[in-house]
Amino acid sequence: MELRQLKYFVKAAETLNFSDAAKAMNIAQSSLSQQVRQLEEELDVQLFIRNSHSISLTEAGEEMLPFALQTIHDAETCVDRIHDLKKLSAGSLNIGVTYSFSPILTETVITFLKIYPRIKLNVIYKPMNELMELLAKHELDFVLAFKPSRQPADVESHTLFQNRLAAVVSTNHALASKKKISMAELEKYDLALPSEGLQARNAFDSIVHNDSHFHICIELNEVNILLKLIRQTHFVTILAEDTIYNEHEVKAIPLDVPYNDMTGCVHILKDTYHKHSMKEFIRLLSESLAVKQRQNSWI
Repeated sequence: MELRQLKYFVKAAETLNFSDAAKAMNIAQSSLSQQVRQLEEELDVQLFIRNSHSISLTEAGEEMLPFALQTIHDAETCVDRIHDLKKLSAGSLNIGVTYSFSPILTETVITFLKIYPRIKLNVIYKPMNELMELLAKHELDFVLAFKPSRQPADVESHTLFQNRLAAVVSTNHALASKKKISMAELEKYDLALPSEGLQARNAFDSIVHNDSHFHICIELNEVNILLKLIRQTHFVTILAEDTIYNEHEVKAIPLDVPYNDMTGCVHILKDTYHKHSMKEFIRLLSESLAVKQRQNSWI
């Protein structure tokens, strides 16, 4: 049994299509099919039910899949440990980031790449629930996001800073001079909101009363486009206050509601190997000016 055979088996189990699996692995379909067949012959068991259009796992295939995934993960962990022994002279770091965390990341990325130019950074921007799924699959090393309302049992969340939910407007908007805004006052304005599923939207929806009447004109799942819209119109959006860090021509006015706080965190998996490069990146992030400014604003 070879590691590559297990990788081919896992990819085929994920796609349920030999052609798609072969494309994802960048090999010929015939090679992938042959390797899976050799694995079945070695185990003396059929792993897939095949027909002309698709494949599906047999009972034996279903039983084998979690063990194959664990074996691949253990092999990759072994490689990561060896790379760490080379004092961060090789390897990669996979970072999941929610859109709200984008402003605080740039400084640390630049610093890290200057110190460790041979470490490849893969930065993935997605909603938090999708990032947590990738983290659970070991496809990400850690996630930068606000603390969820329900903490996953297999995840540790380490606080970076505290934040508040705010109404964000252009600097020439009528609300720009205010220090706080109530939910009742917010009902008077046209809203351009983050899409459902994004953390700021989830936080906003959790504090909205059933009798509230907001005029939502547009929803967007891309914060940069949302901020561009806010600059050019009189719409109001709802974001974490520090989302506009280093952004020009916009103003954040904290919402005047109870428990208006959002905790910025680093999320990592429990009981698993953590790369030295991950620990170093988190250290640099914690010491960055962007994070220090947020910490000081709550002292």
